[in-house]
Amino acid sequence: MSGMKRKKDLTFLQRIYLPEIVKGLKLTLTNMFRPNVTLQYPEQKFTPPASYRGRPVLVEDKGNAERCVACGLCARVCPALAIEVQASETENEKERYPVKFEINMLRCIFCGFCEEVCPEEAIVMSKDYELVFSKRSDAIYGKDKLLVPIDNLKDRLEFLRNFK
Repeated sequence: MSGMKRKKDLTFLQRIYLPEIVKGLKLTLTNMFRPNVTLQYPEQKFTPPASYRGRPVLVEDKGNAERCVACGLCARVCPALAIEVQASETENEKERYPVKFEINMLRCIFCGFCEEVCPEEAIVMSKDYELVFSKRSDAIYGKDKLLVPIDNLKDRLEFLRNFK
């Protein structure tokens, strides 16, 4: 109680609240004349920086080869349990590949843990931020929607290599 001021401890100006009203008006007027930062969204698109965490995507190397080896670390580390991976064996240079790789975008919280834990840099957070679904089943992204060519993700991969 010693830190709180009682009504009898306040000065006359503090009791009539005029200094506080003037401070509030000053703050309002200074913000009123600052430059506008609002984008007129459909006409003006937001260009995210390389550090932006948009929707997660799978990296597709040149020659339509996916980097993912279906280790399942991304699914284990996901706090929202949004990722599902089913592995199968292959006779190519890598031993395993994901038969099924799905991300439920309604559950995804864009935390980036899947990107951090991936040993192959196979899943990264893209710059895509426009996610619209008309029904719940549209929000489950399979490999057909997740695979993105490596050329489209160069700046994010470069950012990750400098960050680690």
